[in-house]
Amino acid sequence: MSRVVYHQVPQHKLPVQFTRRWGTSMGLWGVGAGVMVLYVLSVTPLVKRGFLSKLPVVGDYWADKTPASDKPF
Repeated sequence: MSRVVYHQVPQHKLPVQFTRRWGTSMGLWGVGAGVMVLYVLSVTPLVKRGFLSKLPVVGDYWADKTPASDKPF
């Protein structure tokens, strides 16, 4: 009958194991959360002017092209 032998993991290998195990999952959840926040906040003028209109390829989609005479405020 075989015995169960527990081996102690060295302290310097714990962060490496944690990163290998959870890094990809945490990265995907972080990207998904960031995209969701930008989607929800894309209707606010601060996010449109400060971030979305300055994106290199698709920034013109959010650029404000309304003439000043048509803006109520």
